[in-house]
Amino acid sequence: MADEPVLNGTTKKQRYESLVDALYQDVYRYAYWICKNKPLAEDLVQETFLRAWRSLDSLQNDKAAKAWLFTILRRENARLYERYQPDLVDVEDQPLAEKNIDEPDDAMERELLHSAINQLESEYREPLLLQVVGGFSGKEIADILDLNSNTVMTRLFRARSKLKDYFAADNDNEIVALDEHNEEQNNDG
Repeated sequence: MADEPVLNGTTKKQRYESLVDALYQDVYRYAYWICKNKPLAEDLVQETFLRAWRSLDSLQNDKAAKAWLFTILRRENARLYERYQPDLVDVEDQPLAEKNIDEPDDAMERELLHSAINQLESEYREPLLLQVVGGFSGKEIADILDLNSNTVMTRLFRARSKLKDYFAADNDNEIVALDEHNEEQNNDG
């Protein structure tokens, strides 16, 4: 969390505006990771901040603000799916908008990483996203997900291991394919 307090001001409106200014981008980024849909992410963030406005007086600690908003967002997302089932969209067809991409290889690596993270089971993906996208500690993630800290740390370790295995297997497949291609070329010649 930044050294600057997110709940600046004496009035509720001032405190709320400083909260939105400080954390809107983080909340939106997490919402987008959860739903993979820009308009839906915007709606979730709007509803999250509306609920935050209504109960702002209950938030007394700046250090808890981000976790509090992420918890509201997760619950709002769950409420959304209790009400209706959205049209399913293939995650592979949903590009993530990236700014300032200079190299095509960087874009491809980023896309492969996003794809690999999205293939993780929810129990591993969610803590990993809270850590990587949200910047939360293991204890904060445990509080947000209502889990034991050791469980969170185990899931984070397993998520990273699964990603390593995914990329190691992918590299092995590329090497085998290249070897087979080279062997075919040598046999043809």
